[in-house]
Amino acid sequence: MTRIKNIVGIILLSAGVSFAVIHFFGKKETIVVKEVSSDTGNQLVNLPGISADANINFTIVAENAVSEVVHVTSKMVGQSHHDPLYSFFYGRPAPPHAYLSSGSGVIISEDGYIVTNNHVVKNAEEIEVVLNNRQAYTAELIGQDPTTDLALLKIKEQGLLFMPYGNSDETKVGEWVLAVGNPFNLTSTVTAGIVSAKGRNINILGADMNTGAMSIESFIQTDAAVNPGNSGGALVNTKGELVGINSAIKSSTGSYVGYSFAIPVNIVKKVIEDLKEFGTVQRAFIGVNIKNIDQKLADEYGLKSVNGIFVTGTTESGAAEDVGIKKGDVIMKVGSVMVNTVSELQEQVNQFRPGDEVVITLNREGTEIEKKLTLKNFRGGTEVIKKEAQELMSALGARFEDVSKEEKEKLGIAGGAKVVKLWNGKMMRAGIKEGFIVTRIDKENIKSSSDVAKLLEGKKGGVLFEGIYPNGKERYYGFGM
Repeated sequence: MTRIKNIVGIILLSAGVSFAVIHFFGKKETIVVKEVSSDTGNQLVNLPGISADANINFTIVAENAVSEVVHVTSKMVGQSHHDPLYSFFYGRPAPPHAYLSSGSGVIISEDGYIVTNNHVVKNAEEIEVVLNNRQAYTAELIGQDPTTDLALLKIKEQGLLFMPYGNSDETKVGEWVLAVGNPFNLTSTVTAGIVSAKGRNINILGADMNTGAMSIESFIQTDAAVNPGNSGGALVNTKGELVGINSAIKSSTGSYVGYSFAIPVNIVKKVIEDLKEFGTVQRAFIGVNIKNIDQKLADEYGLKSVNGIFVTGTTESGAAEDVGIKKGDVIMKVGSVMVNTVSELQEQVNQFRPGDEVVITLNREGTEIEKKLTLKNFRGGTEVIKKEAQELMSALGARFEDVSKEEKEKLGIAGGAKVVKLWNGKMMRAGIKEGFIVTRIDKENIKSSSDVAKLLEGKKGGVLFEGIYPNGKERYYGFGM
């Protein structure tokens, strides 16, 4: 017993000495307490920047969002497959058949404007919109933009709940978002996820043949579940603001497998404003040929980093050439926004109109330079392009560009509009080939590509195109407008 008392005494004495040494001589330390749950045994640790009390509740946002998102049904008429039995019995081909396409849309104003995807309403003869309260309306198609896959609808109603715009430039990777739509015709469906990436280009949209404008693909990628029928629906942040329009999924099965993509709302706002005001999108151009920078290109041109977008050339008389931007420059910023990929640059420029001024920050051989330039339209001017002019160019079925100085000297011409792309339109049907340089229309001289639309605007009846091919052969073509 005495021995046990001695051992206890030694232990207590040692503890007291240790405490004294630490108290008077030891280094003070911050003590991290880990709380252990008695239920599971899992350790609950507070990490830097994350609050253990931040319980995210989506119920209020979801409740409002489902009333601000609509179900869109489009009726199309397509050609029937050849049916030999029908032709045998009736002596004519089978008639066209009607089919339906469905998707989602987002109410963006109290007076009935609705944004959706272009592919939801493309070629639609009738469009029906059904609200969350099951009220149905026939919608008017105000305008479309295939290069961003957006379309604007209008229903005759007032006092509607609508979703406020957010700011997609401020949306961060890792931020919680909701996807709201009507997948598989299951109305008012809400799913949650995080922003997985920004500025994604997945090559699903085509260029605008009329203007030569490339598609704008700078998608917000999320892991919120999106399926067929969600197209045109809302991507919503935790404040209840619209930050994107759900547009696509990447899947080998046609159903959601973890990746969904939304058009950033800052692109949506500008496109919708243009469609409301002009009936067509006013695309602005810097006038540069560009490419992403990888290590191989950086080594080839002696670049110190792979940041920014490399300028491989400029358009003659374009906005960039006007202010001295040249091959080898690296674009770092548009305004105050850093850009690191072609898609990010396109996203920022697409928020402006022709005639707008913008500051471009460049890296030129290690020196930062700012250039203030005035953006131009596809015709090389700064004026607004009317919807009628766009429709005219579509009817011609051609895209033009200015003739180079070298070609002018070689062919002995003062100017002209060179046909660089043709598709099924009036010019192709008249026999015109790609490469043809239009020098006169109805005896009036063509100095540049922008003159074509100006001279043809409002014309009725036959027109005469005169011009020359790159091999020097002169040709004349006539057709009706």
